[in-house]
Amino acid sequence: MTPADMIWPLFVTEGHDLEVPVASLPGVSRWSVDRIVDQARLAVAAGIPALALFPNTQPERRTFDGGEALNPDNLMCRAIRAIKDACGSDIGVLTDVALDPYTSHGQDGLVDDQGYVVNDDTVEVLVGQALNQAAAGADIIAPSDMMDGRVAAIRAALEGAGHINVQIMSYAAKYASAFYGPFRDAVGSGGLLKGDKKTYQMDPGNAEEALREVEMDLNEGADSVMVKPGLPYLDIIYRVKQAFGVPVFAYQVSGEYALIEAAVAAGAADRDAMVLETLTAFKRAGCSGVLTYHALHAARLLGA
Repeated sequence: MTPADMIWPLFVTEGHDLEVPVASLPGVSRWSVDRIVDQARLAVAAGIPALALFPNTQPERRTFDGGEALNPDNLMCRAIRAIKDACGSDIGVLTDVALDPYTSHGQDGLVDDQGYVVNDDTVEVLVGQALNQAAAGADIIAPSDMMDGRVAAIRAALEGAGHINVQIMSYAAKYASAFYGPFRDAVGSGGLLKGDKKTYQMDPGNAEEALREVEMDLNEGADSVMVKPGLPYLDIIYRVKQAFGVPVFAYQVSGEYALIEAAVAAGAADRDAMVLETLTAFKRAGCSGVLTYHALHAARLLGA
């Protein structure tokens, strides 16, 4: 493991000169755009090659159709531009493509009258969201919505708009997991979510579907794929790497981070040892990199 194996997820919020701690994620905060630039500079200094951005959209900007995702001056786009203006090519910016930070119902896509997420109509909006983020300066588009066909549609749109060097890291094997709770608190969608996401995220007991989903996304033009969550799905990471030999990333999600921090707080574990051991497990399973809230801490340990 080296600092170059890390991607650091950061939450951005409205306001100026703000750091807002996330109660369910000790040590993790939401940052205003001006302060998130400071975090980007810390990442550069630590040797972290990329940030993953997630917006905490204000309630008044959340609508049934998630229209704020298409606003070229939305919170995500302002954060992308600020980081790129400050750090340029010294740091990569990975952006989440899904509608849950923008919808009033907390689902990742558009819903019909029965509350069912509508795949094809959602893909049209996701394409617009991806183009919006690419125009703002995103280096890697990471669709996390799990709609079918969205990678092909986004790739075609990026190529058509001249964004030929913007990569797609597909959340290809994203499970309907119990480990996402603190993240949903951080982006403000947890209390809004109506129902669950089991109609489009994957059954935790199903390994074969992960391979089919990865193959589909690679065939549609994904440059790399992600398995999410991370540690409970090391077998999936290994199988994907063995089957396809492509760059595979894991997301050590909010619930995994919270478990480590709870163990440390209880005096039951050593943070440094747990962080390095879990990250090494991802590397051993075949990961090219890991999205982890411990990225800065781990990078400093590895760089010491």
